[in-house]
Order: sequence, then structure tokens, then C-alpha cells
Amino acid sequence: MFDQTYSMSESTYRLMRELIYKFCGLSFDDNSKYFFEKRLSNRVSIHQLRDFQDYYYFLMYDKNRSEELSAIIDILTINETYFFREELQLRAFSEEILSEIKQKKIKEGNRSLRIWSAGCSTGEEPYTIAMLILESNLFHGWDVEIFASDISHRVLQVARKGEYGKSSFRAAKEEHIRKYFTDINEKKRVIDPVKKLVNFGYLNLFDSTKIFLLGKMDVIFCRNVIIYFDQEAKKSVISHFERQLNSEGYLLLGHSESLINLSTAFRLKHLKHDMVYQKP
Repeated sequence: MFDQTYSMSESTYRLMRELIYKFCGLSFDDNSKYFFEKRLSNRVSIHQLRDFQDYYYFLMYDKNRSEELSAIIDILTINETYFFREELQLRAFSEEILSEIKQKKIKEGNRSLRIWSAGCSTGEEPYTIAMLILESNLFHGWDVEIFASDISHRVLQVARKGEYGKSSFRAAKEEHIRKYFTDINEKKRVIDPVKKLVNFGYLNLFDSTKIFLLGKMDVIFCRNVIIYFDQEAKKSVISHFERQLNSEGYLLLGHSESLINLSTAFRLKHLKHDMVYQKP
């Protein structure tokens, strides 16, 4: 029966919280036990386990534990996103940051642009970045790569498909919809020239080894992701970003997020449309 709600002992809840925190830095307080029970009871049923204690052992020792942990993260976090989200920041990116990066790269004799969308959810953000790069006409003939990562296999499947319903277009202009999408059934599909710029991959933001293998980036978008982390986890993720950014590279966070008390490795830069973080 899939709609049964199982109860969880305080000790099991504590173990579950610790396990999730160690896996990906997500932090939950003492008051979230009921939320866990409500959201995760279905997983206990799906795996035909007796209770949350058995489910905890499953998460600890089963060969598919990391897939199941990814599924949990998906269930416990909100993947709310849409195209052209946070317009002022995107204008700063397309009208100021891109041209500055291009001038710097030309001086270096380097014709590559590398951008990371960390915590890309269902893909609207990296596809938006790709559209803005195409709109800018600055990088024709360059080697452009947008790497888009998430810890949820489910959202990455949606992102790779690139088909979206109405709610994804609440901030998109009609001209962009006409130019970069085709109609497919009741949805709209991202066109191939946009898709080709984006590579999607599974990545845990606490896996420093795999992050190191990504190589250097010119811009990192990580918007409304670190809000789920506690102070220590935030510091850890920001230090990974600092290591992966080229000098004078940009870190773009969500509008409610800041690096105060987290890092002194970036300077806050006032652009015409927005304030952003830059690695000196």
C-alpha cells in the first residue's frame, strides 16, 4: 500500500539526517521529522521494507544506495525553476560579463568559453544561458561549453529531453520562445543549436575530486542551491567554486544569497544591472 505513512523514531530521524548531511550537505532541524515521515514513507513502501529503521539500513548498505539517496534529495527539495529567471542578473551577464570575458580571452589568445550551471534542476537555467550566448553573437566559431550538473537523476532526465510546459515560460519573451523552441504535443522543445551547447551530468557539490576534474570555468551559476546548506557546508561548496574559477571569473548566486561570513575570496562587483561576485 503506497499511501501509508510510517512513523520514525527520534534516533532513526537523527541517523537519517546525519546520513543525508554527509552525502550532500543538506541540513534539516529537529522540527522536520514529520516532513520526513510524510515525504519518505512512500520509499519505505516501494522497497517493501518494514519501517524507517530498515530503510536507514538500506540507505547505508544497499548496492543502489547512492541512487536512492539522490531520489531522497529530489523528494526533500523544491526544484522550482523557469526560463530567464532573475532578469537583472541575466542582463548583467549578457550585456556586461560576456563582453568583458571575450576581451580578456582575445588578449590571451584563447577562444573558449566555459560556464557551469551548478544545481541546474530541470535545465531551464543552462538552456537560458545558452540562448543568451547565442543572442550576444560574441562567440561565433568559439569553443563554447555549458556544463550543467545536479544531484537528482530525475531532473537531469527532464533536462536532457528539453521539453517544457507553460509554467517554465512565465518570464520568457515571445520572441525568444519563437526563436529557440519548437512545438511538440502540448509542450515546447528546445532547438538543437541550443541543446548542443549544454552537457548535463550528475554531480554532488561535495565531491571535490569529481569537481576538480571539471577543469577551470569562466562563470559559475549556483542560484538558490546553497540556501539548503548549513554554514560549514556552504563554506565547503564556495571554496570548490573558488578553486574552479579562472582569475577574474564570476560567481552568480541567487538574489537572496550572499557570501557574507562564508568567503573572503571574492569581491562584490557593481555592474549596471546587478551586483555579482568576482574572483580577483
